Amino acid sequence: MAVDVASLPGRIRHRFPVFERQVYVNSCSQGALSDSVREAYAHYLDDWDEHGAPWEYWVGRLEAVRSAIAGLVNADEDEIAVTTSVSAGVSALVSGLRFGDGRDTIVVSDFEFPTIGQISHAQERRGVRVVHVPAEADGTIPLERFEAAIDERTALVAVTHVCFRNGGRLDVEGIGRIAHEAGAPVLVDAYQTIGSLPIDVRALDCDFLAAGALKYLLGSAGLGFLYCRRELVQGIEPTATGWFADRDIFEMDIHDYSPAPTARRFEAGTPPVPSTYAAIAGIELMREIGIAETEAHVRELNPLLHDGVEELGGRIATPREPERSGALVCIPSTDVDALVAALAAENIVTSSRDDKLRISAHCYNTAEDVRAVLDALTANRRLLA
Repeated sequence: MAVDVASLPGRIRHRFPVFERQVYVNSCSQGALSDSVREAYAHYLDDWDEHGAPWEYWVGRLEAVRSAIAGLVNADEDEIAVTTSVSAGVSALVSGLRFGDGRDTIVVSDFEFPTIGQISHAQERRGVRVVHVPAEADGTIPLERFEAAIDERTALVAVTHVCFRNGGRLDVEGIGRIAHEAGAPVLVDAYQTIGSLPIDVRALDCDFLAAGALKYLLGSAGLGFLYCRRELVQGIEPTATGWFADRDIFEMDIHDYSPAPTARRFEAGTPPVPSTYAAIAGIELMREIGIAETEAHVRELNPLLHDGVEELGGRIATPREPERSGALVCIPSTDVDALVAALAAENIVTSSRDDKLRISAHCYNTAEDVRAVLDALTANRRLLA
């Protein structure tokens, strides 16, 4: 059923002051700042000023954000590690994997963010082999390519949910079935989807899932998380660790390594306290707005962009089909830096990767925002590939 593309932003857009000055279509990089997140940072400063060092309360905030994340992805709280970034969580995870008994390979797709590839290749110092699953000429990666790459040597399959470079969405459920049939666990990088569409780790049947609060969850930089299926936690002992990963953070024991019995073992040092305030505010706001409603809203906006770019003679690198795409739409350019700058001169905030302009609508965007983008692209048609 079609939705009214004005109703959702009409209800919540006033909570994002950036729209008083700019057309913001860059949520794939960073969500727009809301009044509630700004207030959350003010609360953090007030608490610090009033109480001096309210560490017990701040640890409580850490547990509050853990609970919020667990509810968001349909996990239990003891399956969630709160980290400073996806890099920190994945590094801890991979550092604890046992590459032995014939399983010496990490399989990654060529859609991955550098974090995943770099952490995987860092394990080559430990004797690990990294196998890349390449894309087809049309920019897709069919399941057959994963079937050819995953075998009895595979220790981990790492796949992104939506590619940050072209907006293409992988069939992570299908990849998971292939990996599990081969006895390998699956890590899903959901940073480009969390908050833009409902995520259920049980439905995805993934073993690990990493994401952060910065983008469509409307939080801020400095807070990520890692989900680990409960049955796998005890078998992974990270060597990238810190005192908040210990079984008792206040024991202060420097004579042994006793990781927490839960997914907290994937945490590290002092937690990102200010970012926990922002993350809680962002997640609560997205729940109030509605993630499923947001997905439906963006599904109505993106075809307007697709059609408009094609009418200009440009191309879209992102598939139209909902099952093959997320919120992000990527537009090839002959000079993408010049195109981003030209849109910025019109107060339109975008970003780029490779040779592609990135446009990512969210709950607060309107059809008028899309028309503003298309008007700017019309004026710069020569930069469309």
